[in-house]
Amino acid sequence: MTSIAEDLLLLLLDDESGKPLVDGVKLPRVLAGAVLVELALDDVVAVDTEGKQVRKGRIVIRTEARPADPILAEAVERLRSGRPVKPTVAIEKLQKGLQEKLLARVVEQGSVSEERGKILGVFPTKKWPASDSGHEQRVRGPIRAALIDGLTPDPRTAALIALLSAADAAPKVFPEADKRAVKKRAKDIAQGEWAAEAVRDAVASVNAAMMTAIAAGGAVAGSS
Repeated sequence: MTSIAEDLLLLLLDDESGKPLVDGVKLPRVLAGAVLVELALDDVVAVDTEGKQVRKGRIVIRTEARPADPILAEAVERLRSGRPVKPTVAIEKLQKGLQEKLLARVVEQGSVSEERGKILGVFPTKKWPASDSGHEQRVRGPIRAALIDGLTPDPRTAALIALLSAADAAPKVFPEADKRAVKKRAKDIAQGEWAAEAVRDAVASVNAAMMTAIAAGGAVAGSS
């Protein structure tokens, strides 16, 4: 089974152009958010909202078990290597090198191909058009059913929708649908009761942190 971050990455790559639907500040942080969300869904990490185990608002690791997925396992080790941190700090820690690893994975799986080129014959570029969109379409199906047809999503689908909502990307993934309706439905699902309270708290904290990190990264990029 692919990870939530892999599925999110495929959703955020345009099948034809091979270019990301969100900018270079958002994408790595959204993917880091997806890693944290999956760890929360698997009850590996949680955000201590009451300060019972660590300082209030910081991430606590709930198990000594190592995730089978190497990317998730590395994320846990990074979080374990220092003091408990807030989700904003965790996202910055986890986003380093993550996008490249996930891209290599979806290329290896055959979902996309990597195409290299140059702008003006000088500046190197990369794009990742779809090679086999079968898996992505299977991921899109339940998301479309929830966002456009109004069906109730399962927790994994709801988590993906919450991440898309935090990145303001749901309308970009379904450009043929009514933009305002999709955006509102995604936000409603993100705020709904689709998982256990602890998981929903963690996802809400991660998404808020992700938006803060994106805004901070955008400000830095704009000033440079």
